[in-house]
Amino acid sequence: MFKQISNLMGMMGQMKEMGSKMGEISEELRAKRVTGAAGGGMVEVEMNGANEVLDIRIDDVVMADKEMLLDLLPSAINQAIVKAKELHLESMKSLTGGMDLPGLDEAMAQFSGGPKN
Repeated sequence: MFKQISNLMGMMGQMKEMGSKMGEISEELRAKRVTGAAGGGMVEVEMNGANEVLDIRIDDVVMADKEMLLDLLPSAINQAIVKAKELHLESMKSLTGGMDLPGLDEAMAQFSGGPKN
Protein backbone atom coordinates (compact mmCIF):
# COMPACT_ATOMS: atom_id res chain seq x y z
CA MET A 1 0.00 0.00 0.00
CA PHE A 2 2.80 2.43 0.86
CA LYS A 3 4.50 1.60 -2.42
CA GLN A 4 1.32 2.58 -4.32
CA ILE A 5 1.10 5.87 -2.42
CA SER A 6 4.77 6.51 -3.13
CA ASN A 7 4.21 5.79 -6.83
CA LEU A 8 1.21 8.13 -6.86
CA MET A 9 3.20 10.90 -5.20
CA GLY A 10 6.00 10.41 -7.70
CA MET A 11 3.56 10.63 -10.60
CA MET A 12 2.03 13.81 -9.18
CA GLY A 13 5.49 15.36 -8.94
CA GLN A 14 6.22 14.40 -12.55
CA MET A 15 2.92 15.93 -13.67
CA LYS A 16 3.73 19.19 -11.88
CA GLU A 17 7.16 19.27 -13.50
CA MET A 18 5.63 18.53 -16.90
CA GLY A 19 3.14 21.40 -16.44
CA SER A 20 6.01 23.74 -15.72
CA LYS A 21 7.86 22.55 -18.81
CA MET A 22 4.71 23.05 -20.90
CA GLY A 23 4.68 26.71 -19.87
CA GLU A 24 8.30 27.06 -20.92
CA ILE A 25 7.59 25.34 -24.24
CA SER A 26 4.64 27.65 -24.90
CA GLU A 27 6.88 30.68 -24.44
CA GLU A 28 9.53 29.17 -26.70
CA LEU A 29 6.93 28.47 -29.39
CA ARG A 30 5.71 32.07 -29.27
CA ALA A 31 9.29 33.19 -29.97
CA LYS A 32 9.86 30.85 -32.92
CA ARG A 33 8.92 31.90 -36.45
CA VAL A 34 7.87 29.94 -39.53
CA THR A 35 7.01 31.14 -43.02
CA GLY A 36 4.62 29.65 -45.54
CA ALA A 37 4.93 30.75 -49.14
CA ALA A 38 2.96 30.34 -52.35
CA GLY A 39 3.35 31.48 -55.92
CA GLY A 40 7.11 31.32 -55.85
CA GLY A 41 7.22 33.57 -52.80
CA MET A 42 4.78 36.16 -54.14
CA VAL A 43 2.65 35.52 -51.04
CA GLU A 44 4.30 34.82 -47.69
CA VAL A 45 2.68 34.29 -44.31
CA GLU A 46 4.77 34.47 -41.14
CA MET A 47 3.47 32.74 -38.02
CA ASN A 48 4.88 31.92 -34.63
CA GLY A 49 4.88 28.48 -33.08
CA ALA A 50 1.63 29.31 -31.27
CA ASN A 51 -0.23 29.48 -34.62
CA GLU A 52 -0.54 33.25 -34.52
CA VAL A 53 -0.23 35.06 -37.85
CA LEU A 54 2.39 37.77 -37.44
CA ASP A 55 2.86 39.12 -40.94
CA ILE A 56 1.59 38.71 -44.49
CA ARG A 57 3.66 39.86 -47.44
CA ILE A 58 2.01 40.10 -50.86
CA ASP A 59 3.78 41.02 -54.08
CA ASP A 60 2.27 43.96 -55.97
CA VAL A 61 1.57 41.70 -58.98
CA VAL A 62 -0.68 39.53 -56.83
CA MET A 63 -2.38 42.54 -55.26
CA ALA A 64 -3.55 43.55 -58.75
CA ASP A 65 -5.14 40.13 -59.36
CA LYS A 66 -7.84 39.30 -56.82
CA GLU A 67 -8.37 35.73 -58.07
CA MET A 68 -4.66 34.96 -57.84
CA LEU A 69 -4.55 36.40 -54.32
CA LEU A 70 -7.52 34.29 -53.27
CA ASP A 71 -5.77 31.19 -54.64
CA LEU A 72 -2.34 31.83 -53.15
CA LEU A 73 -3.19 33.17 -49.70
CA PRO A 74 -4.81 29.98 -48.33
CA SER A 75 -1.89 27.92 -49.66
CA ALA A 76 0.65 30.10 -47.90
CA ILE A 77 -1.37 30.10 -44.67
CA ASN A 78 -1.77 26.31 -44.71
CA GLN A 79 1.94 25.83 -45.34
CA ALA A 80 2.77 28.06 -42.36
CA ILE A 81 0.30 26.12 -40.19
CA VAL A 82 1.96 22.83 -41.11
CA LYS A 83 5.38 24.24 -40.20
CA ALA A 84 4.05 25.61 -36.89
CA LYS A 85 2.52 22.20 -36.16
CA GLU A 86 5.92 20.60 -36.77
CA LEU A 87 7.39 22.96 -34.16
CA HIS A 88 4.71 21.78 -31.72
CA LEU A 89 5.52 18.15 -32.36
CA GLU A 90 9.26 18.69 -31.95
CA SER A 91 8.64 20.51 -28.67
CA MET A 92 6.33 17.81 -27.37
CA LYS A 93 8.84 15.10 -28.27
CA SER A 94 11.48 16.97 -26.30
CA LEU A 95 9.04 17.17 -23.38
CA THR A 96 8.37 13.42 -23.48
CA GLY A 97 12.06 12.61 -23.77
CA GLY A 98 11.72 11.45 -27.37
CA MET A 99 9.27 8.68 -26.46
CA ASP A 100 6.87 7.86 -29.26
CA LEU A 101 3.52 8.23 -27.53
CA PRO A 102 0.57 6.73 -29.42
CA GLY A 103 -1.90 9.42 -30.44
CA LEU A 104 0.52 12.32 -29.87
CA ASP A 105 0.27 13.53 -33.48
CA GLU A 106 -3.54 13.53 -33.40
CA ALA A 107 -3.64 15.23 -30.01
CA MET A 108 -1.26 17.93 -31.17
CA ALA A 109 -3.31 18.49 -34.33
CA GLN A 110 -6.34 19.16 -32.12
CA PHE A 111 -4.32 21.25 -29.66
CA SER A 112 -2.78 23.41 -32.36
CA GLY A 113 -5.98 23.82 -34.30
CA GLY A 114 -4.11 22.94 -37.46
CA PRO A 115 -4.92 20.39 -40.11
CA LYS A 116 -3.95 16.79 -39.46
CA ASN A 117 -1.16 15.34 -41.59
